[in-house]
Amino acid sequence: MDINKIKNELIKQKESKFKGNIYHYSQVNFSYNSNKIEGSRLTSDQTEAIFDTSSFIPKSDDLIKLDDLTETKNHFKLFDYILDNVDELLTKEMIIEMNKILKRNTSDEENPRYNVGGFKLVPNIIGVVNVTNTTAPENVEKEIENLLAEYNAKTNIVLEDIIDFHYKFERIHPFGDGNGRVGRIIMYKECLRNNIIPFIVLDDDKPFYMRGLKEYENDKIFLIDTIKHEQDLYENICKELLDFEINED
Repeated sequence: MDINKIKNELIKQKESKFKGNIYHYSQVNFSYNSNKIEGSRLTSDQTEAIFDTSSFIPKSDDLIKLDDLTETKNHFKLFDYILDNVDELLTKEMIIEMNKILKRNTSDEENPRYNVGGFKLVPNIIGVVNVTNTTAPENVEKEIENLLAEYNAKTNIVLEDIIDFHYKFERIHPFGDGNGRVGRIIMYKECLRNNIIPFIVLDDDKPFYMRGLKEYENDKIFLIDTIKHEQDLYENICKELLDFEINED
C-alpha cells in the first residue's frame, strides 16, 4: 500500500470536506474508538452526526456528558493538527499542544489540578485493581525529553519503534488526563511520517490492547500483534476507499 497516497489524500480530503472518504472514515472512527476506550458513552452514529453536523438527536433516556461532546469535537481538531504537522519531527511542545487541543473547554481545563496546557502536577496511576505506577510529576519533563531524544535519534524508524515509544510514553503518563488518546494519535502521525501503514485501536480490541501494554516488558509480541491486526483492518479500508484515480491536470 502506498503510504504517501494515504497521507496525501487525507490532507486533500481534509480541505475538500467531501464525505464518505478515508478522511471522513478516519475522523469518525478515531474519535469514537479512542474516546470510547477512555469511557465516552457516545455511539459511533452519534460521533458521525457530530462530525457531519455538530449535532445529534439522543435517545430520550440518554445521559450525555458535556465533556464527551467536547472531547469528541476536540479529537476532530486533534486529528487535523497531526495532519497539518504530519512530516514534522515529534517534539515536547507538539505533544503538549496535542493534549491542550484535546482538553480545551472541558471541565478539566477549569480545574488547576489537571494543568491543561502543561504536564501533570498531581501523581497518577494506571488501573485501579492491578495498579501500574507512573513517573512522578517532578520527573515528567526530563523523562519526556529523554524519550524524545532516544526516539528522534533513530535513523530508520519502524513500527516496533513507534510501539515501544507508545509504551514508554504511557508509563510516563505525563498529563493529568488524555494520555491514552494523545499516545494513540502520536502513533498514527508517526506511522504516516515514517511510511508505515497507520492504524486505529478499536474499542472492540481494548482488552488485547490493554493486556499488551500491561505485559509489554515481559512479552512485546502481544502488543505488536494487536497493533498489526489493527493495521490490517485499516489497510483494507484504505484499499477500498482509495481505489480511484483522478486526473488533476
